[in-house]
Amino acid sequence: MSNLAWIFVSTLLVSNFTLAMFLGLCPFFGVTSKIETAWRLGVANTFVMLLAALGAWTLNTYVLTQVPFLRTIAFIVVIASGVQIVEMAIKKFSPVLFRQLGIFLPLITTNCAILGLALFQTARQYTLAESIVFALGGGMGLTLALPLMASIRERMDVADVPAVARGMGLV
Repeated sequence: MSNLAWIFVSTLLVSNFTLAMFLGLCPFFGVTSKIETAWRLGVANTFVMLLAALGAWTLNTYVLTQVPFLRTIAFIVVIASGVQIVEMAIKKFSPVLFRQLGIFLPLITTNCAILGLALFQTARQYTLAESIVFALGGGMGLTLALPLMASIRERMDVADVPAVARGMGLV
């Protein structure tokens, strides 16, 4: 298997940001009440991860070589900018989705999985292609985890569960 395929499969399944590294738990628990909303937030997160990976690689390669102590702040600015771009696009092209995601769309900015992606790709010294594949695997891994949790929660809502055991405690 090629290096890019290995990075993708590893990030998607083995080292999943949410299921293995416990990053991105805020949307994992907060938005997973409906499968459709979980899918859509996962796709939005994937786009932000792609933008963050591109921005982080560019900054790290060309700008931050002399000032590495500014990496975290620079990555946060790149992530916030990416979220704003995705938020404006969703608001323009899908107002219904914009209303469904509500407060969780701007909260993508604080999703630690995205900052983790930027920091991990820097620490691993990925090339541009590897960074993009890493972002796709990470985003698709989150997109996989969110609907899985939503499906569990939807099934628990219709299951015959005693009132004492209902809610997130059962999951």
